[in-house]
Amino acid sequence: MKKTPKLMAINTPSRDVLIDNLDEGMKKYFRVCEEKLGFVPNVLLSYAFRPEKLKNFVSTYNELMLGESGLSKLEREMIAVVVSSTNHCLYCVVAHGQAVRQLSGDPELAEKISINYRAAGLDKRNKSMLDFAYKLTKDPSIIEDCDRDELREAGFKEEDIFDIADTVAFFNMSNRIASGLDMQPNNQYHKMNR
Repeated sequence: MKKTPKLMAINTPSRDVLIDNLDEGMKKYFRVCEEKLGFVPNVLLSYAFRPEKLKNFVSTYNELMLGESGLSKLEREMIAVVVSSTNHCLYCVVAHGQAVRQLSGDPELAEKISINYRAAGLDKRNKSMLDFAYKLTKDPSIIEDCDRDELREAGFKEEDIFDIADTVAFFNMSNRIASGLDMQPNNQYHKMNR
């Protein structure tokens, strides 16, 4: 018999208890995830341990990744993969790698950018965006005006530069929580969009 993988490295109630403790709005959100994905992402189940934090996480994530922006959904997911790869965050590389596969229609792109985005054959716009994301993740204190100027030269507007920085910051925070708690990615992600 296959052992059920642990959600994360801290002790939590069972999946059913976690979901039962949510308000109706979050229960509905979980049902929508089940309908659209076929499962509830483990990051949401992990946050269900702290229901108010779950609401904040979902609200911020949805605004950041699905809200209006000059960045495409694919570009935002690519940022998530590069930041997560830089931070060695297994959960986020796997989950957002699947989103890159889905949005790009390219089953190899996520692996390329998670290993070395510089060798992924990206256009100037996406390479400059990911250069900025990498640098802001790896050594934020050395970001300078010339880094923002490179984004402008690649066609990004001021609002886009804000959105890039906001996306990078969110995933650095999210990576630390996922790594600190050893959140495990859903097995389903590995098989999707291949």
